[in-house]
Amino acid sequence: MALTPVIFILGPSARDLGASLARHLPGELREPEEIKSEMRRAFADRRPIIGLCATGILVRILAPLLAEKKSEPPVIAVAEDGSVAIPLLGGHHGANDLARRIAEFTGGTCAITTASELRFGVNLEEPEGYRLANPEHLKDFVSGLLAGERVRVKGEAPWLDELPQAAEARLSLLITEYALPGGPGALVYHPQSLAIGVGCERGAPATQLLDNVKDALAAEGLSPAALACIVSIDIKADELAVNELARHLDLPLRFFSGAELNAETHRLKTPSEAVFREIGAWGVAEAAALRAAGPQSELIVPKTVRGRTTCAVARAPGPIAVEGLGRPRGSLSIVGLGPGSPEWRSPAAEAALLRAADWVGYGLYLDLVQDLRGRQREHRFPLGQEETRALHALNLAGEGRDVALICSGDAGIYAMAALVFELLDPKSGADLSEAARGIALEVVPGISAFQAAAARTGAVLGHDFCAISLSDLLTPWETIERRLHAAAEGDFVVAFYNPRSQNRTDHLDRAIAILRAHRPSDTPVIAASRLGRPGERLQVVDLGRFTSGEVDMLTVVIVGASTTSSFLRGDGSRVVYTPRGYSTKHGALS
Repeated sequence: MALTPVIFILGPSARDLGASLARHLPGELREPEEIKSEMRRAFADRRPIIGLCATGILVRILAPLLAEKKSEPPVIAVAEDGSVAIPLLGGHHGANDLARRIAEFTGGTCAITTASELRFGVNLEEPEGYRLANPEHLKDFVSGLLAGERVRVKGEAPWLDELPQAAEARLSLLITEYALPGGPGALVYHPQSLAIGVGCERGAPATQLLDNVKDALAAEGLSPAALACIVSIDIKADELAVNELARHLDLPLRFFSGAELNAETHRLKTPSEAVFREIGAWGVAEAAALRAAGPQSELIVPKTVRGRTTCAVARAPGPIAVEGLGRPRGSLSIVGLGPGSPEWRSPAAEAALLRAADWVGYGLYLDLVQDLRGRQREHRFPLGQEETRALHALNLAGEGRDVALICSGDAGIYAMAALVFELLDPKSGADLSEAARGIALEVVPGISAFQAAAARTGAVLGHDFCAISLSDLLTPWETIERRLHAAAEGDFVVAFYNPRSQNRTDHLDRAIAILRAHRPSDTPVIAASRLGRPGERLQVVDLGRFTSGEVDMLTVVIVGASTTSSFLRGDGSRVVYTPRGYSTKHGALS
């Protein structure tokens, strides 16, 4: 999937246009204080860059980073009033197309300066649906064209019709699926018209499938660059060998249902009754390849078997449009936002949110990431519908969508990650489709509430600690109380989650009473609410004087161990820390 563009603005005058572009493209809008470092970081990450500013600003910031043009992302300068969009870098790598889209949206002018595209209207470097086999000869070839030479075209390539052509020209263009050499003055383009269907037994080695595919292509002299996609049956969506093949070849991976594959049965060369009995389809590799290549396709490599794997190749009359073809393997990112402020969000969390097509979460959490929202669909749930929320996210991903399930703090600490995996566990009996069970999954960590509270006050978690939720909605109070006594006797620093609600007003007081029996009365207690959000509240008091009156469900309470200390600094702030014991090991610190 293409990376989301970053739209940089320098001030209020460009905010409206920047926000509109961020929604339309979509893109990520940024107005950083340190624009130089932010823009250079985005460039290093190969994110397309759109600067709503003068071209000179982009040139001065990015010039020191310029090296190899094939590895550089698109960079576009856009006037603050949208009157002009100028692709500065990566014209043939997406910048020209992106600049055209911007100009169409704003009603402005797209200032294309790429010589071959400007003169002939043809992108010879990265034409859509084709791959150039010998780019090392492109520069001299284009120079000849611009000098007035004509070209011979062999093969079907309507996109080349605007070039000046002659039957006896020195320059030639060959359009073919076969792995043929080019040379100076002879460019070879491979139309992405081949679909490769694959199948394998569960747990088959990835190297076995890759070798099968390579050998099948080589036996027919076909170029891997002519492959448009890898396709299989939907029950193989989570098969390691299939996914590794797609990663290795850097190709889109799509899946079809058994019913869709059976619609191709009349075209199969090797239908299998054994396969039908096993999975309900008369063939996988051949049927998937034919289905992807379309009704006018032909099977040019029948099913080949190596070990526990199969593959087949079908050829379409022209480049295969993969968009909308079959179903991709869906993905679910369970994203921890941290306390809520953008500064405490990890780059990995932001990348997952920008990559997702759907955001699922409690309404408050969705509100916290509106600065990143482009075209994502929101699925809002009230507090208390955690299982419904998780099932919805899983089944959405099962439809082949990229989904982000949004949590505050860390996704794996008193949040949704554990519930998602519990639902996926076959023992749960959860109402999930087979496709949902085969999605790609990742957990993106965030700063948890107790980490944020500790950081705000010093280093209370400097030695052994534990976290205990005081909510008895899912855990019996007897179990919670047993853990409280164990933590008290073990002299752990204790972080309390879900400390108090409208219906549970005494649990925190009961927990504090247990700890008071094992701690000095001057043990520091931290109560932190809404960290990193409007209305942040932070209090440090001694255990003997602590009261729970202002504590709510958005508060984390941390009670120090017997060794936890605190002191006042000159600015009036109170620092809380729990020593590791270095002074005991090495003598008093000086």
